[in-house]
Amino acid sequence: MKKQQTIDHWQGIAKGQEVDITPVAYKHTGSTYDEDGIRITGSKQFIDSVLSNIKGLLDYENDNTRLQLTYQETVDRETQLSTGTFNCYVQVHDRGHEAKMMNGFV
Repeated sequence: MKKQQTIDHWQGIAKGQEVDITPVAYKHTGSTYDEDGIRITGSKQFIDSVLSNIKGLLDYENDNTRLQLTYQETVDRETQLSTGTFNCYVQVHDRGHEAKMMNGFV
């Protein structure tokens, strides 16, 4: 989509929808780049403000699914020095059969 098409699409989305995310399959191999997920980069204040609007995802940390989370300071690839910014990644993964059974007992 071009920029204006994307803006129009975004404006047409109803507010307050539940996040509809498909978990990454148990024992998935390879990249999860094409799976449902969220990447947020920038200042901690920005990342936290976005996270505050998607708290519903916390419900996916349960007996059947788990959250794969990363929240860390960004490091320059060449110098390995901190950039002063942060990155946060969120994905939902299915739990394995054994974990589901064990969680059911506990």
